[in-house]
Amino acid sequence: MAKKKASSGGTFRKFIVAIVIILIIALGFTGLNYYLKYFGPNVTGNREYLYIRTGATFNDVFDTIKKDGMVKDSTTFYWSAKNMNYIDRVKPGRYHLHEGMSNRKLINMLASGTQEPVTVSFHDLRLKEQFAGFISKKIEPDSVAILRLLDSASFVQQYGFTTENVYTMFLPNSYQMYWNTSPEKFFKRMYANYEKFWTPERKQKAAEINLDTIQVSILASIVDAEALHDEEMPTIAGLYINRLKKGMKLESDPTVIFAENDFTIHRVLLRYLSINSPYNTYLHTGLPPGPIMMPSVNAINAVLYYQRNNYLYMCAKADFSGDHAFATNVADHLINAHKFQQALNERNIKR
Repeated sequence: MAKKKASSGGTFRKFIVAIVIILIIALGFTGLNYYLKYFGPNVTGNREYLYIRTGATFNDVFDTIKKDGMVKDSTTFYWSAKNMNYIDRVKPGRYHLHEGMSNRKLINMLASGTQEPVTVSFHDLRLKEQFAGFISKKIEPDSVAILRLLDSASFVQQYGFTTENVYTMFLPNSYQMYWNTSPEKFFKRMYANYEKFWTPERKQKAAEINLDTIQVSILASIVDAEALHDEEMPTIAGLYINRLKKGMKLESDPTVIFAENDFTIHRVLLRYLSINSPYNTYLHTGLPPGPIMMPSVNAINAVLYYQRNNYLYMCAKADFSGDHAFATNVADHLINAHKFQQALNERNIKR
């Protein structure tokens, strides 16, 4: 009997040991599974960025991640997101993905809104519509939303502009901002830069030529449109300031082209000079109501620090170098103009 009891006790102990070993193995597998779900690499290299639009739900985010193959195992991502309470903490933005990121690291980044800013650089954009379209490719708002504010008299009035001159607020540069920046915040950012640019010194220089900051930019847009080479800008600015002081019409060809809204024109013919538009400086004295393009900072500075000269007329040189022939009187100007017209005829440029 004693032997039977000992044998029975040994069997029971073995059973207990086996159960313990099984539990340890099970716990080990559970722990490993838990670790892999949270801390194991899961992000693929299929996409560099995840874009989450304003108002997106977790289901929208999950569908994008799954559809674009951003993670190896979408089920563990879903499980992790649910357990980390990310489902109710979705934040819009542009998120930089790194191959091999774990679910935990990815979800922590998304839930905290730790996004990477974008660099928005712009220059030489002629029209507001072009500007809105360009910006909409860099940040979340579409061109319609941006144009809506540009064309809203009540909105731009808050910043001291009209819908015709608000384009002078946007100074060519490189700006860093978040992808999900709203149109209103974008305007606020641009205005802050505008205010920073117009230092007391620059405002004083504008006052010395009897222009305000907006008028300086409008004139600068004409100077920029006229000058192929930046070196000529101060000379051209001096010429136009001379005409403004004398009460003469600016008679700038680029303003006529802008009024015609045909930027393929290379030769401004007499019939264009009678276009009924406030931007036609052959008809109207003074500056047009708004810029004819986005002026560069160089053009603005050229107006503020213009060359003191006696020029009243200019014409493109006949060598098509992009430089201009300047004149102080009509007689000399007509000689220069005839040379250029003859060069156009020789090249069969009719318009």
